[in-house]
Amino acid sequence: MRLPRTAHTSRPWRIHEIAGDFRVEDVWALPTPGGPDDLARLVGQFARDTGDPVPSRVGRALFAIRWKLGALLGWDAPADGLPTLRDRLPADLRAGDRGPDLPSLPFTSVYQTHDEWAAETANKTMHGVLHIGWVQDGNGGHHGQMTVLVKPNGLLGSAYMLAIKPFRYLGVYPALIRSIGAEWRKATPTPSAPAKPTPN
Repeated sequence: MRLPRTAHTSRPWRIHEIAGDFRVEDVWALPTPGGPDDLARLVGQFARDTGDPVPSRVGRALFAIRWKLGALLGWDAPADGLPTLRDRLPADLRAGDRGPDLPSLPFTSVYQTHDEWAAETANKTMHGVLHIGWVQDGNGGHHGQMTVLVKPNGLLGSAYMLAIKPFRYLGVYPALIRSIGAEWRKATPTPSAPAKPTPN
């Protein structure tokens, strides 16, 4: 489910200290119900190399077109002189757990805490952050919340983000979130049924 930007901006995430000049592009609730300490499990799921980051045919086709255009036009070349967000980390986050990189997507982990994980990607079009937070659901449980933050690189980056917006909402995000939920459910142990009383 897509959420308003305030679902991210109203929370006291550490990412606000580091990426305050980035724009909140999208916020999504993830179908990953769990307990208060399950963020590390969700991060581990993101970091596993399952082959296809977006399993739907439409999503894969969109990604394939995007990578080919990026290679042709030089969009994915590293942006000259662009610093990593690791350079902005306060001392406690720099000394803490960095978290895993993503083998199937061009994201490098920035930091990981008990309830947050952030990874970044940068190229000629934009500098982007994937932020995964672990939030209470209001019913005693918790789940993941995924936020995408971006800092477009000039007019090219702004035009690029505007052009791909419909494709993200129609073909990429829905399939990605369904895949995250399906993988989470597959790895969640099924509660055992209570034992039937033995008749005397």
